[in-house]
Amino acid sequence: MKDALINIQNTFYDAGVRGNYTSEENLHLTLAFIGEYPDAESVMDSLAGVSFTPFTISLDGIGSYGDLWWAGISQSPVLDAVVRRIRRALAENGIPFDRKKFSPHITLLRKASVSSMPPVSTENVSAAVESISLMRSDRGKRGMIYTEAGALTAEEASE
Repeated sequence: MKDALINIQNTFYDAGVRGNYTSEENLHLTLAFIGEYPDAESVMDSLAGVSFTPFTISLDGIGSYGDLWWAGISQSPVLDAVVRRIRRALAENGIPFDRKKFSPHITLLRKASVSSMPPVSTENVSAAVESISLMRSDRGKRGMIYTEAGALTAEEASE
């Protein structure tokens, strides 16, 4: 999936679109944005009871919120259920998070230099989700630096 996302970014760049492109290592799907919370261990303790089995996500179109351009992720009842469980666990444990409606997307570009998006098609690409990471973000000289602070691993479905 990352290769497909990079290809989309390259199409934008080759069409003359400038801005702050998300680096390959920073491409991600946010399930719950926690923000400035200093205790990763408490967050992971809160999420310890959240279980899920492996599932698949798929790219579904390109869109924008003003000058922020993104790749959409197909609606998925399984993904939605995992997000609800994560958010419920955070709320029950007093961990603050952004409660905006979940809109699955991966940010490709910020501060796009043009207002109209060049034609680009999303490839029919899917990815298996076998773990979910808690990411710490720090502002670096060249943008955000993401570091994994913990992870939930999918449980194999029992036969």
